[in-house]
Amino acid sequence: MNSIKKNARIAGLFFLIVVCCGMFAEMFVRQKLIIYNTPETTWDNILSSKMLFSLGAISDLLMSTAYFLFVMMLYPILKQIQKNYARIMVLSVIISVAILCVNMLNQLAVLLITEDVDYLNAFTLEQRQALVLLFMNLHTKGYFIAQIFYGLYLFPLGYLVYKSNMFPKTIGILLMLGCIGDFVDFFRYFLFPDHPSIILQYATLPANLGEFSLCLWLLVMGVRKQQ
Repeated sequence: MNSIKKNARIAGLFFLIVVCCGMFAEMFVRQKLIIYNTPETTWDNILSSKMLFSLGAISDLLMSTAYFLFVMMLYPILKQIQKNYARIMVLSVIISVAILCVNMLNQLAVLLITEDVDYLNAFTLEQRQALVLLFMNLHTKGYFIAQIFYGLYLFPLGYLVYKSNMFPKTIGILLMLGCIGDFVDFFRYFLFPDHPSIILQYATLPANLGEFSLCLWLLVMGVRKQQ
């Protein structure tokens, strides 16, 4: 039981890395530097903060790595509940991580476009500025494509958490609802990107609450002793 608790806490630590790296890359890098529909300002922001932009890219890659390690640490704990569900959970995360890593090429392309090299003289400054926003928009769309499998992993995870008795059942319910919410958010982004519905804007709230609660439970409690 002690080894299970230890693995659970390590899994919680990996997910904490996922949260911290993801928040840093999104809130303190992209939201600060990228001004959509304003290519000139975005260009100036990136040129003046290339180190920060690079740190954001590295943070995204660390997030993907920790996400993979998180589920690999959970698999031995949850496979005893239902092995097939645990396998679907792991496979969904592997596919999601693969998409996220390939999607990082869009951010790296932005760094290449802002370099002072001769072959980029074939583009005017305005064209290079437009390309920066093009690649960042592609990065956002790639993230939502990965959300298909990110949402898919939530249902087997929530089911296993609910059935295991090692975690509060409320967390399992939130995670399963989070699967539905992530799919709703996926369709909202591609089909109704400008829809002002407050309900649709908060579709991912159950997933966020479930994952944060699971992370805290893993870090503090590990797992509950099974009867």
